[in-house]
Amino acid sequence: MPAERLLPTTEAEDLLDLVREIARAELAPHAAAAEEDARFPRETFRLLGKSGLLGLPYPERFGGGEQPYEVYLQALEEVAGAWMSVGVGLSVHVMSTYALATFGTEEQQERWLPDVLGGDLLGGYALSEAHAGSDAGALSTRAKREGDKYVVNGTKAWITHAGVADFYTLMARTADTGGRGVSCFLAPGAADGLSAASPERKMGLTGSITAQLRFEDVALDADRLIGAEGDGLKIALSALDSGRLGISACAVGLAQAALDEAVAYAKQRTQFGRAIIDFQGLEFLLADMAAAVESARATYLAAARRRDRGLPFTRQAAIAKLVCTDAAMKVTTDAVQVLGGAGYTRDFPVERYMREAKVLQIFEGTNQIQRLVIGRELRR
Repeated sequence: MPAERLLPTTEAEDLLDLVREIARAELAPHAAAAEEDARFPRETFRLLGKSGLLGLPYPERFGGGEQPYEVYLQALEEVAGAWMSVGVGLSVHVMSTYALATFGTEEQQERWLPDVLGGDLLGGYALSEAHAGSDAGALSTRAKREGDKYVVNGTKAWITHAGVADFYTLMARTADTGGRGVSCFLAPGAADGLSAASPERKMGLTGSITAQLRFEDVALDADRLIGAEGDGLKIALSALDSGRLGISACAVGLAQAALDEAVAYAKQRTQFGRAIIDFQGLEFLLADMAAAVESARATYLAAARRRDRGLPFTRQAAIAKLVCTDAAMKVTTDAVQVLGGAGYTRDFPVERYMREAKVLQIFEGTNQIQRLVIGRELRR
């Protein structure tokens, strides 16, 4: 059954109706085949762009939807529940836009935001490196100022949309002063010297491209610096707070899809002359799954509402990411159990949901890092 939502406006209700229809008609029917073939759904992102979904939380005057995060995240949840790779891609695009939309100058925003939010472009977020994942301040990709340009050299790792993105929000080192020496740039995807390695061979999200991104003497105009030199890590961590809410919503969408599949199966599967949902042992398992989904949804919405009101939400975002992704892992695993042997086959989507859930506990900061963030916030 679809999630019951308490939305703040009739406009938001109409938006969610549109998103559900797109998810039902354009996403869900194609997900299994595309994931089986590891096929990146570029045209699907163009469809989302034309529907106005790639810029939902950003200003209307630049082409965005100007929706509160409370609404954007619930739309994202619907997308992820229909096709997880597309949901994650939407979340990454919105996070990749954050630096320009929040820290860019008025001139930079007027120049680039309309195209970024217009629907034809897709973004990537280039922070992580092979030896600088959880420790983002240790990154080594370097941007050296040469006249009116920055020349970038280095390799980024685990980059969603690497090689297919039209722009990247890039964090690169401009000074040898640890985290204070990192700066943020808006790099065009077609820049000379920028290339992607072969996609990683992943256990899930195979429709989403993840690869290393190589910068070899990539020249960026100096006006592509977002914020001041040395602001990069501050910008990156701020973006990650919002990005973690995106992943939280994706996790709940995936968990809801797994729960719906498990309930439908339990209603029609019979043993000993009864539908298996009538057996208390299974009924309680499904009840626990439903409780996990609804409590996780409440957790990310509470954090989103703080964000919408301009309140600090770093701790709440970390809690949401931790709670929601752990719930997704548990619920998808239990969904496989409900379906029994059938759940372990590719004839049913729950085995794919279980594989997709695992990475949610890893990216945008592992859940161990979320505990570190929460603990540090508690000590303040």
